[in-house]
Amino acid sequence: MAMKIGILGYGNLGRGVEKAVAANSDQELVAVYTRRDPAGVQIKTPGVKVLSADALEGGKEDLDVLILCGGSATDLPEMTPKYAALYNVVDSFDTHARIPEHFAAVDAAAKKSGHIGLISCGWDPGMFSVNRLYAASILPEGEAYTFWGRGVSQGHSDAIRRIEGVQDARQYTVPVPEALERVRSGERPELTTREKHTRECYVVAKEGADLKKIEEEIKTMPNYFADYDTTVTFITQEELDRDHKGLPHGGSVIYTGSTGENRHVVEYRLTLDSNPEFTGSVLAAAARAVSRLNKEGVNGAKTMFDIAPAYLSPMSGEEIRAHML
Repeated sequence: MAMKIGILGYGNLGRGVEKAVAANSDQELVAVYTRRDPAGVQIKTPGVKVLSADALEGGKEDLDVLILCGGSATDLPEMTPKYAALYNVVDSFDTHARIPEHFAAVDAAAKKSGHIGLISCGWDPGMFSVNRLYAASILPEGEAYTFWGRGVSQGHSDAIRRIEGVQDARQYTVPVPEALERVRSGERPELTTREKHTRECYVVAKEGADLKKIEEEIKTMPNYFADYDTTVTFITQEELDRDHKGLPHGGSVIYTGSTGENRHVVEYRLTLDSNPEFTGSVLAAAARAVSRLNKEGVNGAKTMFDIAPAYLSPMSGEEIRAHML
């Protein structure tokens, strides 16, 4: 029987999860839940209900896993603990500095209810995190470097859109080429946050908004922009729709380690045409693992570090060993 998946939130990420679930024969999309008027939300999957988020109250919906597609700035810190008390949940919380406190809040709620809350799942945090840990475990004498972009960060774009006076925005994360080449060469430089990436913000301001105030609020935002060289460019909605409608992203985890006198460079690289569709695909695979683990009696908060690869795959153990090992 296919596992029953619910999606809360139908923005770019929610649509990416919907497409991923449709591609997985062992998963069934039961409903999309929204804080908007359900009558105004048109989804792609025929025959699937669109319901108010209020329907989730009380934990009465028949779901194996609820995938949470809210933003990390303000949505997920509240949503994930709340719904982990009612359902198995997966989120893509990506504010790295706040992961420990988010984990603790979700862990308390999930353990009390007997559910699993898998947090910070996607490509970074998520797949990149796993590759950092693998490399560091194999080569303890070494250093991990992570470069993101050039690409649109959904979380950072969402954080800008929540600023008063902002109508729409796109934020690009851009690696500093010189830093990237130094690391790929096997050098182990000490690089500050500012030396590794720059941030480019394209912002549509509401009519009459204070542009200087918006720019200052972006550049001083902790955890998002304060530690980076950030440029803010104000453009029209038409320019944003024309020139920045795609959501590409990607990046690399590069680990430089040594075994005595010999040097080793390990690189895991992603080039993504669609950030939300790839992230949605990771969330759907993670939902498979969560459903399986919870049926085995596992509960509490988890991250991708806690998920054995076999739990992510729709293949049997025999198939994995025959074709992947």
